[in-house]
Amino acid sequence: MSKFLPKSVRDLIEEFAKLPGIGPKSAQRLAIYLLRSPGSRLEPLGRAVLNLKENVVFCETCWNISEENPCPICSDPGRDKSVICVVEDVLDVVALEKTGDFDGVYHVLHGALSPIDRIGPDQLKLIDLFRRIEKGGLDEVILATNPSLEGEATSLYIQKHLKDSKVKITRIARGLPVGGDLEYADEVTLSRALAGRLEF
Repeated sequence: MSKFLPKSVRDLIEEFAKLPGIGPKSAQRLAIYLLRSPGSRLEPLGRAVLNLKENVVFCETCWNISEENPCPICSDPGRDKSVICVVEDVLDVVALEKTGDFDGVYHVLHGALSPIDRIGPDQLKLIDLFRRIEKGGLDEVILATNPSLEGEATSLYIQKHLKDSKVKITRIARGLPVGGDLEYADEVTLSRALAGRLEF
């Protein structure tokens, strides 16, 4: 970063560069864009960033983000509380809700097991999940972690922990994306697509 830039601009570039997916060049472009923007554009942005920490909380039931505790999904009497869908991240809840096909509740782990990154069971919301299940009243736990090594390891860990539980443990099906070609799919995806086939 150029030492000829004012310190306030350099500081902003450094903060942007700490964000995931933002490299040094993108950070510089964002900082210069904001510098050129009128104050009327910056004030709402600044308020939105501050409100993020002041108004958003984690639901103590499912660990999703919300402005209420419990969150609207957990407090909705129309949701099926006997089915919990376990996901890695808050954005996974958003993706599943967009389908409109799930009327149960969620449990957000806030990550996946990854020994390389020193993320073990204690760094995730696994104990909270197991406590919810131990309370009873559940029929099914749907494991909807990502189809990565970490996601698979996390699902396996949960499955092993709950093997003596009377709750039904299921895993979301894996398959081919709509519009995808078989020749470009990897072996694991093809195997999952075959295993998860449905009757026509």
